[in-house]
Amino acid sequence: MNLSNFLPPSTTEYKGSQISFYFLVLIAIVSTVRSLIHILAMDGGANSIAGLAINNVGGKNLIAIFAQWGASQLILALFYWLAIFRYRFLVPVMLAVVFIEQVLRIAVGHIKPIEVSSMPPGAIGSYIILPLSLIALILSLKQRVK
Repeated sequence: MNLSNFLPPSTTEYKGSQISFYFLVLIAIVSTVRSLIHILAMDGGANSIAGLAINNVGGKNLIAIFAQWGASQLILALFYWLAIFRYRFLVPVMLAVVFIEQVLRIAVGHIKPIEVSSMPPGAIGSYIILPLSLIALILSLKQRVK
């Protein structure tokens, strides 16, 4: 099997801001860890992190949904890592994905709010990552002066 048929040749050319590049590295690390917690933690992080009640009817379903969500997050993190290590020209696209994800997470949170005793870290994080991802995206589109 020829890997180049699956993944085109590497191109690490990236002309944007190094700050934006390292911001994407940070996002990739957080996304990878967060996804693995959702997949591997006994409660998927639903109770221990998000504060959702899981010791009631449907609690096991909630844990399963968190684990499945973690699998989706892991796929997204893998694409971040591909951009970081193999296709750096995609850094602006990945930063746009990060920005759009935060917009959608916040919007869906307002449309369908969850009931918890305190706001989960991910909800707070979205309000922090939203402006930072927009700044990183803008900086990634500007070419560095050498």
